[in-house]
Order: sequence, then structure tokens, then C-alpha cells
Amino acid sequence: MAALGRALRAAATRPRPGPAPGLGPRPLSSGAGPAAEKSVPYQRTLKEAGDPEAARGPSRPLPGEADVVVIGGGSLGCQTLYHLAKLGVRGVLLERERLTSGTTWHTAGLLWQLRPSDVEVELLAHTRRVVSRDLEAETGLHTGWIQNGGLFIASNRQRLDEYKRLMSLGKAYGVESHVLSPAETKALYPLMNVDDLYGTLYVPHDGTMDPAGTCSTLARAAAARGAQVIENCPVTGIRVRTDDFGVRRVAAVETERGAVQTPCVVNCAGVWAGAVGRMAGVKVPLVAMHHAYVVTERVEGIQNMPNVRDHDASIYLRLQGDALSVGGYEANPIFWEEVSDKFAFGLFDLDWDVFSQHIEGAVNRVPVLGKTGVKSTVCGPESFTPDHKPLMGEAPELRGFFLGCGFNSAGMMLGGGCGQELAHWIVHGRPEKDMYGYDIRRFHHSLTDHRRWIRERSHESYAKNYAVVFPHDEPLAGRNMRTDPLHEELLARGCVFQERHGWERPGWFNPGGAAPVLAYDYYGAYGHQAHQDYAYNRLLGAEYTFDFPPHHEVIRRECLACRGAAAVFDMSYFGKFYLVGPDARKAADWLFSADVSRPPGSTVYTCMLNARGGTESDLTVSRLAPGPEAAALAPAFEGDGFYLAVGGAVAQHNWSHITSVLQDRRLRCQLIDSSEDLGMISIQGPASRAILQEVLEADLSNEAFPFSTHQLVRAAGHLVRAMRLSFVGELGWELHIPRPACVPVYRAVMAAGAKHGLVNAGYRAIDSLSIEKGYRHWHADLRPDDSPLEAGLAFTCKLKSEVAFLGREALQRQRAAGLRRRLVCFTVDEKVPMFGLEAIWRDGQVVGHVRRADFGFAIDKTVAYGYIRDPSGGPVSPDFVKSGDYSLERMGVAYPAWAHLKSPFDPDNKRVKGIY
Repeated sequence: MAALGRALRAAATRPRPGPAPGLGPRPLSSGAGPAAEKSVPYQRTLKEAGDPEAARGPSRPLPGEADVVVIGGGSLGCQTLYHLAKLGVRGVLLERERLTSGTTWHTAGLLWQLRPSDVEVELLAHTRRVVSRDLEAETGLHTGWIQNGGLFIASNRQRLDEYKRLMSLGKAYGVESHVLSPAETKALYPLMNVDDLYGTLYVPHDGTMDPAGTCSTLARAAAARGAQVIENCPVTGIRVRTDDFGVRRVAAVETERGAVQTPCVVNCAGVWAGAVGRMAGVKVPLVAMHHAYVVTERVEGIQNMPNVRDHDASIYLRLQGDALSVGGYEANPIFWEEVSDKFAFGLFDLDWDVFSQHIEGAVNRVPVLGKTGVKSTVCGPESFTPDHKPLMGEAPELRGFFLGCGFNSAGMMLGGGCGQELAHWIVHGRPEKDMYGYDIRRFHHSLTDHRRWIRERSHESYAKNYAVVFPHDEPLAGRNMRTDPLHEELLARGCVFQERHGWERPGWFNPGGAAPVLAYDYYGAYGHQAHQDYAYNRLLGAEYTFDFPPHHEVIRRECLACRGAAAVFDMSYFGKFYLVGPDARKAADWLFSADVSRPPGSTVYTCMLNARGGTESDLTVSRLAPGPEAAALAPAFEGDGFYLAVGGAVAQHNWSHITSVLQDRRLRCQLIDSSEDLGMISIQGPASRAILQEVLEADLSNEAFPFSTHQLVRAAGHLVRAMRLSFVGELGWELHIPRPACVPVYRAVMAAGAKHGLVNAGYRAIDSLSIEKGYRHWHADLRPDDSPLEAGLAFTCKLKSEVAFLGREALQRQRAAGLRRRLVCFTVDEKVPMFGLEAIWRDGQVVGHVRRADFGFAIDKTVAYGYIRDPSGGPVSPDFVKSGDYSLERMGVAYPAWAHLKSPFDPDNKRVKGIY
């Protein structure tokens, strides 16, 4: 075969083909089917000998019924079946061909233990335990696990900073890692060119998995516990029933050889998951793309070397005995448009024009590859999702239909952890860990079948797979899908928008003028013209740092204006729901941890919990007075009614959680979504009362309008719902406004505020102001595996009453046993930026890691929040917190820190009461 160096030169000089299907970099997609089968670099696969087209039936008889049916025999399907079996569930796995025959069989099988997510570090750790220890102990079989270590390459300072952040996080989870100098890297990997390196991150216990060995061993271990694996059994349909409450539920799985009655299906079909979803009326937002690597001939001296990820070159080098597999992620991947249901153990022809960019990077990193032959090429399909995260959990459209797909070529290394969480999800109703980032319910329902959004975002996620994960990065693809009524108004005032699940929300305000987000240019791929002089992209590029960004001072001015005068925040992207109906009071008592059954006009901050006492949401709930006629600010209803305001990024999650609870408890009430019909602005700061007194036709005194109450009032002639609340620790009000009235009300507020120093401010300011005051953010300080007791929110729980609520029993058990971890506030005197994932040290021991951090401008310090544990395993009491000597480790450097049991800013809560 040609050497890699010659292949690169040939690709560079080869005439570019015309736009033929499946070839070249110009077409956006490929409709080509699989090419002639090629060999993958494994000693064995599970491919059956003989004619692949030969008709054959299922490998064993179908049972008439099953507790759970798993569809798909790849990594996720086998891991899920195995972990279900460990929980005592005798599931059935249906595979249309042979185990691993879809995409798993050709996977590179790499396992890296460190990623910029604490949850993923835990998931990867479990996969490693399963493949390296548990399966062999159970079955006596070796899975093919090889612990040869992993090496991350840094060619610039920002990349090395990212690796140092990973090293600090790893200390909180016991993952050994070392930052090496170029010379130390050369000693470890003599064949590597280190002339252009800043350093590397070495993780000695990373390794390589064998797909056939792993999946066959998982299947054997599951079968030993009573599970069944049935191959050569394509699924042809999902039978659905509608119960007497009007809820769609899974009833059976249909095949050519009969049906299996079951209340639960798990879609682990990988690239084919969309087709399985369509059988059940479930939307599965993923796309299929070609993903390739090449296998070299023998490389002298490569034996026992660690696997390599050179992120800046967008390549990986996988040890394959005495050879290397070379692959990567390019900006112009080929889409597989027409996914064939006949594809099994097949590969595509490699497009060298697309792949050649990886060869250059590989030869630069390991120069001997320039003279090394190519033994085989491997180009197969993989599924990719809009945010580069898997799709898991119960589909909102169909009860009992679970997803375990869309793993973005990481299904092998995440399979063990995700298989375990899926099993817990199915059996116990919730995963053990925080899986919100993977939960299918994170996506708004308007996006899950939006072809352009899915395609653009999935492409960008693929192209940026190896990009540095900066704290404030934003996508350029799939933007302006959902804009609020003030979008154009704020854009003209210099608003730099952030994107959250389709919504455009204000990030910060640029004094240099408007910075609109333009249509996605695919980074110049597929014949698109890349945008030139793109203001938004230029401002975003300035965020690509682990230091304070250039506009740090702009955000400081927004924050201090709020503290010293007033700021207006556009929060229209918030989810706004009405809960009304005969059982609304009963539903509210059960759903919300706080007592919300107060008189109409009251507003309560509360949590929603799961059965394990974890926090599914924090939100405000306002009691409504009944009315016979529907209006812009309330539906018509009799009896009890509640108005819910929830964070816009998690609105779909909240909606799905509430809906599931209502269905499970058969409560007769309506949940009405008015998120698109209402806008919302919040005016916060010492001058907010004076400003709004000129706009609202109402008495805003403490006596007439107390904190945590709401009223219908007129603003600039328009009826709005005003709530006296604060999310930043200041005197302030929220105005919930019918969509057509948003612009005139906003303009009236700005006009009234001009003489008071009112400024526009965005969510970057909210992040800083809220952490400075100690207010929690859901999915940062609060997650589904955090209880309100651990998070310091016991005041939101009606434990002193006799009223039952979801999660109450778990909280009572936790309180009786003592808290084993506790959320603690830390401040750092040195002005150093922190963003989360920093290790927390107490008296010389790592006791946790930072969940969220930001700079507090009023106190002029970095503020961080993280959960800490007692290394001895005992309860974490307030005395334990106060008695320690703390430091926070940022990129390998420890900074002295001070622990606080109360917010360091306005600990007596005077400012929200208007006491200045």
C-alpha cells in the first residue's frame, strides 16, 4: 500500500471530482450505500461466515412477552441489557443481524478517562470498571481491554490550560494524570515530534476496548442472569396503546416472526434509531455521517505506546499492536442521507480528499508515518446529535419508550456508564447520576424534528469535536430559531446573544454596536462562502480564553449599575406555564416542595423533586384567582390555578417532568404553555421602585406590594403581571407582559430609567450577581442528584407540615442520617478567573470540586460553589465546614480560599427588602 506521506501528496494533486453522489468535499451529503466490505483492525469480529444475504430466522424463539425489549445489539444495547439483568430485570435484546453489526464493530474503541464534565468522568470510570474488571470476574472471559495509557497533545497555551483543568478535576475523582513537558513527552513516546508542543497530559490508566470481545462478554454475562439475546430478528413495528387517561404507552414490539408484548422499549439502534423512532411516532434528533480512520503497516518502536489525541490537529492515533489507527474529525464530513436498513458489517470507500487533512497532522506528530504503508481503510457510519451529547431517557411522546442512541462515536467508552444509568432510569424511574445533559427532554419539541437545525448543529458539533471547551463558547449553527419580542430592539442596542436550546437570550451588551448572528456558513465547507468581518464571531473569539475576557469590564459595569442604580434584564425566554383544573391544588401540593397553597396574589420560590429527593427544577409558583373568561395573562378556569415561571433552557424538561407526574397520579388538570405568548423583563436595583413608580399604575410601597407577591397592573397603558422578586439580591420587580405589549412597555421603562442610571444587562451579569448573592442555578448548583437539604435550600421544603410531596420520604431519611455532602460557598482573595471543575482541597485532602464559579464585582472577589464530603465518610456538619483550611486548585495551582455558610454579599437580605 502507499505510504501515508504519498497518500497526502496524491490527495493534494488529485483533480477534484465534480459533484457526484458520495464523493468529494463539495456535496453536502452522500446518498451512497456501503461499499465493498473491508477489514477492520481486530483479530476477530462477530460477523457470521457465509452468504450475508442468505435468509435465516431468529437465533432463538421469540418469547411472548418481556419486561423490557432492547432494540440494537451494539455497545449501548449490550450494556443496557447487562445492567438491567444486574437489577433483576430479564430483558430481551433484538438485533436485526449479528451483535455489533451496525456501527460498533468498526469503532476505534478508545477510552479516555478525563473530559470537561464531572458526570462524564463518572460514566467513563464505570465503563472502565466493567470492561477491565467486572466482566472478567463474572464470566472468566477477557474482554480485550488493553491499558496502554492516553496522551493529550497541546500545541498552544490555551490547550495546555484546558488539560491542566482536566488534571485538577481528575484529582477529585482519583484519576491519575500528569502534565508533561515536551522533553518528558519525548522520553515517553520516542517516535513523537515534540518541537511544536507546549506540553502534554498523560493519563496512564486510559486504554483500548475491543468491540467484539466486550459485547459478546456482556451478552454472556446478561444471559447468565436470565436475559435473552436474539439475533437475526429485525423489528418491523412498535405497537402503541392509549390508556383510559388518554396517554400513549408502549404495548408490544413487532417482528417478522411475531410480536413480543412489553411495556418498555429501549431504542439502542444507533444510526438506525430514527427509523425505530418513526415506528412509534417518536422524534429522534440525530444525523448519520461517514467517520473514518486508516490502519498503518507495522511501525517499528510503536509497541506499548499510549493512544494519542492531538486535538489541535483534530486527529487521534490508536495503538493497534505494532501499528497505528489514524483518524480524526474534519470540517467537511460526508452525510449519509439514505440510511440503508440492509447495512451490516459494511464500510464505505474512503474519500481521500476529505481524509487527507488528518494525514498531514499525523505525519507531523509521528514523522515515521510519512514512510509507513496503509494496511486498510475503515470508513463507516456514526450518528451525531445537535449538541454532541447522547440521546437518553423516556421520550416525551410515548411512555415506556426509552432512548439510548446518538453517541457521537463515543458509544464504546460511554456505554458502561450510560447503560447503567438507563437501567436505573427504567427500573427506578430516574437515573442515579445527573443525566439532564443527555436527557432527550432537554430539547424543545419544536426542534427535535427541525431538519435544518438538527443538520446545522450536528455538523458544527462534529467539526468542533476536538475544539477547546471554553466556558463561554456559543454555537454559530442553528441560530435565531426562537426569538423573543424584544430581540430586534435589544440587537440594535448592542446585545450579544447567547443560545439556549433554540432560544436567543441576551448575554451582554456591546458598546461597539450591533453584532447579529448570521446564517450558518458551515465554516466554508461544501462550497459555502465563509463570512468575512463577522462581528459576532469576532466577539465570540475574544471569549476563547481561560483568563478574564476583554469585555470583562463591560460585564462589570452592568453588574455595578444593578448594585448601584438599576438594570433591566430581558428574561422573555423563560418558560411560562399555567397549571389549572379540578386537581390543580392536589397536583401543586405533590409536585412542589414548598407550600404554594397560599392565597391568590402570592408567589413562592420552590423546588420540584424526584422520588430520590433530587432536584428536578427550581422555579417560582404564583397562586391565581379563578376567572370565567380567558385573557392574555390567565386562562379561564374554576377552582385552583397556578402560574409557573421556569428557566427557559430547561422549560421542556420541566414540562415533561410535570406531565409525567400528572399522568402517573392520574390528576385531572391542564398544563398550558404560554411561553411564546408572554414576554418578561425584570428591573432590579436600588432605583427600581422609583423607575417603575413612573410606569406602573400601582402603589409599589412595601405595605402595598410586599416581597413574593404579584398583581395585575397597567404599564404604559398595557395590562401586565408584576411580581416583586429578585434573582440578583436587589429590590426589584418582574413584569410578565403579553407579547404585543413588550416593546412599548420596555421603551417606557427605559425612558423612565434614563435619569436614574438604568442600563441594559444580560445573563453574564445575572451569573455574576446571582452567585455573589448565593442564589442557586439549576443544573449547576442544583441537579437531579442533589437534594435541597444538601444545597442549603431546606427552607423550600414543607417538612414541618403533614403535606405529602414527591421526594419527601427521601429527604426525611437523608435528614435523619445526616448530610454526607454539603454545598459550600468559597471566595478567593486573589483576582483569578474560575469557571467550575476546580478541585477543592481541605486540610491537604481533595474533598470535592467546584460546580460553578464567577467573579463577584461588588465584593471584588472570585466566588465559587461546590459540594464537599468528609473523606472519612461521616456527615458534613456546619462545624466541619467552618473548621477546615481550604484552597481551590485551578490548572494545577492551589489558591487559598475562604468557606462561607451564608452569602458573603448582603448576608442579612436587607437589599431585597429595599433597605439600603
